[in-house]
Amino acid sequence: MSKEKNRDSRKTASPPDGGPVENPQDKKTAQSAKQAPPAKKAQHPRTSRPLNRLRIGTLTLLQLLLLSTTLICVNYLSLNHAKRWDLSRDSEYSLCSATLNYLGSPAIQDREKPVKFIVAYRRTSPLYERVRALAERFASESKGKIELVLVDPMRESDRMEEISATYGISLIRDLILIDARSDDSPVTTEKEERIKVLNPHIKLVTAEHLLVFQTIAEERKISGFRGEEMMTARLVESIEGQPRRMALIADKSRIGRRDASPSRKTLEDLLRFQNITLGEVQISGAESISEEIEGLVIISPQYDFSEDEISMLEDYWNRPRSAMLLLLGDRKVPPRLKAFLRKQGVTPRDDRIIGRSKKSWITKARAFFTEGVPFTDELSRQVTEFGGASSSLEVREGDSDLTNRRISPISLLEVEPGFWGETQFGTGEASYDERRDHDAPLYLAAAVTRGAQSDDRFAADTSRMVVIANTDFLNPAHHRAENLDFLSSSANWLVGRESLAGITPRAISTYKLPLLQAQASFINRCNLIFMPLILLILGTFIWSSRRA
Repeated sequence: MSKEKNRDSRKTASPPDGGPVENPQDKKTAQSAKQAPPAKKAQHPRTSRPLNRLRIGTLTLLQLLLLSTTLICVNYLSLNHAKRWDLSRDSEYSLCSATLNYLGSPAIQDREKPVKFIVAYRRTSPLYERVRALAERFASESKGKIELVLVDPMRESDRMEEISATYGISLIRDLILIDARSDDSPVTTEKEERIKVLNPHIKLVTAEHLLVFQTIAEERKISGFRGEEMMTARLVESIEGQPRRMALIADKSRIGRRDASPSRKTLEDLLRFQNITLGEVQISGAESISEEIEGLVIISPQYDFSEDEISMLEDYWNRPRSAMLLLLGDRKVPPRLKAFLRKQGVTPRDDRIIGRSKKSWITKARAFFTEGVPFTDELSRQVTEFGGASSSLEVREGDSDLTNRRISPISLLEVEPGFWGETQFGTGEASYDERRDHDAPLYLAAAVTRGAQSDDRFAADTSRMVVIANTDFLNPAHHRAENLDFLSSSANWLVGRESLAGITPRAISTYKLPLLQAQASFINRCNLIFMPLILLILGTFIWSSRRA
C-alpha cells in the first residue's frame, strides 16, 4: 500500500507535459522574496566643497576688465576710423574726387590754423539736413583741418548775435561762413570811400547760392541743389584770397567782347567755380602781356596773328609758369598760329573727324582718355563723345628735337577705331582715301609742358599748354559731364592747382513721378483700406490664437 501511495504521489507531482517538477517550498520562498522590500544600499555622507571666493572674485574682475577694454577699443575705432556708406540713389551725401583731393592737399593739410565752418541754419529749413551732412563730410575728410560750428539762429539767438558782431554782418538766416584766415588779420578793411570790405579769406555762402533755379512759364522754381560745388569753390577762394586770372584774347577769338553766347557763359561759369576769373585782352597794339595774367585763352581763332603778336605770344610762353588754353573750332587754324603750335609738338590738321555706320555717317567723334596723364587719371580709358565739328591733332610724343628743347607734348584724347580725318568734307560724298585723308591714330586733345617737369626743384616753374580740337562741346546742346570735368581739370592743371583735378560735383536735380488718376486712386485705396484691413485681420488671428 505504501509503495502505491508513493507511486501515486510521484504521479501527481509530475507535470503532465513531462517538465521539471516544481517544489512547493521553493515556490513559496520565491513569492516571499518578491514581496520583501529591496535592501537599501549603504549611503556615505556627502562632503561639501568650501567656496573659493577669491577665485570667483578674480574671474569676475577679469571679465569686467576685458569687457571694459573691448568697449573702449570699439569706441576708439568708431571715433577715429569711422566709415560711412552713402545709400542714396545719386550718392547725394558723398563728396566727389575733386573735393576729396583738395581736402587732402597741402593747401589744407599743411595749415597750422584750421579753417572755420560756421553753419547758421534753422532746423526747420528744408535744406538743414542736407547742408549739415555735407558740412560734416567736409570736416571729417579734412582730418581735423576744418572746424565745424553748427548754430541755430532761432534757438541760439545770443550766439548768432555774437557771430554777427564778430564778422560785421547783419543777421541773415541760413548761411555758411568760411573763415580761412591764417593770422589775426582784421575781419574787415575800410577803403578810401569809407566802405567796409570783408577780408578776402572770409567767404559767405547763402541758401540762394546753393540752389539751382529754372524759370518755367515765367515762374522761378527750384530745379537742383549744388551745395558741394559752391562750398568747394568758396573754400578755395577763402584759402587763396584772390582768384586766379586768365584772359581771353578777344580780338583773335570768335567768342570775343560782348558775346553772350551759351558757350562763353559755360566757360566763364566753369572757370568761376574753379576760382578762376576770365577777363579779356587785346593783343593787337599791345607791347607785352601783363605779368598779372596767369593764363591765356584762345577760342576758335578766326584772325591770324601778326609777326609782332606771335613774338609777343612766344615771349609769354617762354616765361616761367605761363599757361595757355586753346580751343580750336571747325575753322582752319591761321598759318602763324599753326606754325607756333607746330614748334611745340602739336600740329592742328585741316580735316574733319567722321565715321561710317551701316546706315549713315557719324559726325560726332568718339574718343577715350589716354592713360599716364596725372590730371586726367580718373578719366583714363573712359569713352566720351564730342558733338559738333572736331578736327584732329598730330602729336609728336618723344621727338628728339623737342626733348632737347625741354618740350614734352602728350596726347590726352585718342579717337576710337572706325573714324578718320576727312580732308574733303562737304565737297561731295565722303569716303576714306589713304592718299589725302588721315588715318589712326587721331587725337582730339593734347597737353604740352616746357621746362624740367621731371625735376622737383623746377617743376613749379614749367609752362603748360592744353589744345582741344573742338569748341562745340561748350554748347549746352552738346554738354557731357566727362567733357566738362576734363576741361575743369585742365584749367586747374594750367594754373598749378593739380589737387582740384578729378571728377567735379554734380547738381542734384529734383524728380517728378507722373501718375495717372487710376494709379493714384489705387495707391490711396491701398493706404486707406487694404493696409489697415490686413493689419486688422492679422491682429484678430493673433488674438484668437492666444485665447485658444
